[in-house]
Order: sequence, then C-alpha cells, then structure tokens
Amino acid sequence: MSYKSLPVLLIALMTTLLGACGTPQPQPIPTQVTIPPATIMPSATPSTAAIPTTTQEANPSSEPTITQPAPELAALRVELMLVTEGLAMPTGLANADDGSGRLFIVEKRGTIRILRDGTLLDPPFLNITSRVGSSASEQGLLGLAFHPNYASNGFFFVNYTNRQGNTVISRFSVSPTDPNRAEPDSEVIVLVIDQPARNHNGGNLVFGPDGYLYIGMGDGGGAGDTFGNGQNRQSLLGKMLRVNVDELPYAIPPDNPFAVVSSTRPEIWALGLRNPWRFSFDRLTGDLYIADVGQNIYEEINFQPAGSDGGENYGWPIMEGFHCYGRGSCSVEGLTLPVAEYDHSAGCSVTGGYVYRGQQFPALNGVYLFSDYCTGTLWGTTQAANGSWETAVLGQTGINPSSFGEDEAGELYILDLAGGALYQIIVP
Repeated sequence: MSYKSLPVLLIALMTTLLGACGTPQPQPIPTQVTIPPATIMPSATPSTAAIPTTTQEANPSSEPTITQPAPELAALRVELMLVTEGLAMPTGLANADDGSGRLFIVEKRGTIRILRDGTLLDPPFLNITSRVGSSASEQGLLGLAFHPNYASNGFFFVNYTNRQGNTVISRFSVSPTDPNRAEPDSEVIVLVIDQPARNHNGGNLVFGPDGYLYIGMGDGGGAGDTFGNGQNRQSLLGKMLRVNVDELPYAIPPDNPFAVVSSTRPEIWALGLRNPWRFSFDRLTGDLYIADVGQNIYEEINFQPAGSDGGENYGWPIMEGFHCYGRGSCSVEGLTLPVAEYDHSAGCSVTGGYVYRGQQFPALNGVYLFSDYCTGTLWGTTQAANGSWETAVLGQTGINPSSFGEDEAGELYILDLAGGALYQIIVP
C-alpha cells in the first residue's frame, strides 16, 4: 500500500466509525482557502472508483488559460454541510421534480437510494445489481434522469455498464402502488453501445430544456484516443448524443445537426469529447456545461450556449484543454475551445457540477461550480458581461467528489465516493 492511499482509507474509516454511532447532526466542513493549488497533494484514486483515469503521455504547449477572476468571485468561499452518510460508492444524484422534495442517490454497484426528510429509506428505490458490471473502476450504475413528465408517467432513465462491459441506456417505471419503489421488471432498453475498453464510459444522462435526452459518451478508453473515436463521426463514442425517448426505443430529433447527414451518426449532438464526467444545463438560461476529463495535463470545462444548433467539436484528441495534444502545433479551425481549464498540479480528474440557481445563498447565483476528484478543490466560474470567463478557487472540500446534484429548489450537493457521504454546498 502506498502512503498516497492513506487519506482515502482514513476518510472511509471515519465514515464507518461515525455511522456506527448514528448519523451526526449537519455541520460545516471548514474550507481551506489559503492553500494554493500547486501545493495540494493528490489522493490516490480508489480501484473501485467510477472516475475517469488520466495518463501522462504528451507534452502539450503552454498557453494562457483563464482570466483574472472578478473581485466578487475571488472573495467567495464555500463550505460543505453533512447531509447523510452510509452510502456505498455514490456516483450520482437527481431529483424527480415531482414536488416530493426527495433526493435519489445512485450507487455504483446498481442501486438507487431515496433520501427523504434527511432519512435514507430502505429498501432501495431500484436494485439492478444483478445486471450491472461494476468491477472495473469506471464501470457501474453511473447515471439517472427523470422524465420531465415523471409526476404523471412515472418514467425514469438510467445509464449503466452491463455484465458484458457495454453501456446500456434503459427506461424504468415507478411502482403504481408505492412511490418509493421502482419496478425492476419494467426495464425497456433504449440503447446499447459497445465499449472496447473498461474505461472512459462517460455515464451521465440529462433531459434538456427541449425535453430530449442528452447522453455523454467517453471515447471508448485506452490512452490518447486509442480507438480513434473522438473525431469519428460514425461512432457514438466520444460524443454528446441527443435522442427522443418518447418514441421507444428512441427517435432522432429532426433538428439534430446531423439528422440528414449520411457521413455522421444522426444521434450525435456534439463531438470531440474524451470522457465527459458530468454535464448539466443551467436551469435558468438553458446553457450547457460539460466537464471533460483530460488525458495528459489539462482538465477542461466546455460550454454550449442556449439556442445552439449543436454540432460543436470540442477538439479531442486534437486538443487537450487550450493546448495541442501530443504535437507542437495544430489547427483549431472548426473547434470549440473550453471556457476554463486547470493542470495536474491542481488535480487529476474533473467532476462537473451545476450553475447555482437556489435561493439560500444569493452570492452564488449564476456561478458554475466544479471540482477535482483527487484533490477535492472546488472552483467557480462565471461569464462576464464582455464575454470573458472568470474562474477562482472557492475552497478545499477534503473529499473525493464523484458527482454533484441539484434539488428541486436549485440548492447544490456534492457526493463523496470514498467516504460514502452526501453534503450540501453552503456559503458560511
């Protein structure tokens, strides 16, 4: 065991000990705001983590990244408040937008738990562990999205790795007699995508403001786009997909950018992604934020404004962040570059979050939050009136963030994979 594994093991041990004594009352975790990113010591990624890996291979050129943060963003600090513990490798969180106030927590091995009024309910909302392959670090039950009309139709969708190692997008139904139980036998498979390797599975799926289902797919694994999928328009890997699931198994929205282009799969909404580990829509503006895990040195945040016609090419493997990947120079013509990046002195694997639109903390309004799995650093980024992007460190969480989540009111949460805990993001 290397010394780098100790922080993760200590977090897990503390969670176990606290759990044996009952759930502690919510309490803030102080933010270490004085630690510069370059001095942070990354923790080792657990072998069971559903987090994209990175490999040092190329030597990208050095170029400027983000602009100087605005004073109000630079001065903003956040903390975490414990909500619940006792989770088993949580990988995602969603709400049903049905007025119930419940939070639905995805666990890697194949279960979805309900948190209602601060209590974890038993049995799970859904248990499909017998169908989920979760032995590899980036496989498992990875995504959950409730249909926009869930309150009336009871449909929700999941993204999981099956026992053959392939990505499955499926629809399930809630029980007609128990709103806290789903029907495991109600599964309708929407889409199966072959995976050539056990990493870069993507895993997120989200309904957009247009009512269509967006699915983030990694490039198929390996290092440096081994299988050549990032720019391959006949592959669904390394892409953002957009489909209509009101017609099963699915239909192609007529305004998809490649709906009638024979050289490109019609499901594709955007391309050039390495491994989008969490993306989200701003619930107020409809803008889309995509956190894409880097290969070599740079982690990036991509942005698609509301009203886009789709078809953006985010550059992988031509680019990694703002930098040419594996070459001294490259053409950026036709590519959409990130709005923010950070290098591996500050972390190893980006975890995308949300734009805050809640009511409890007005200072956070309009700030997009994201974090790093290895260091727990939490950043905020905003777009200024002149169109420039401003990014600043908001704090150190002390956890291994696997995913963010949003409740019905727009308040934000973050999950600790190693510690099995859920926290609310607050401004002290």
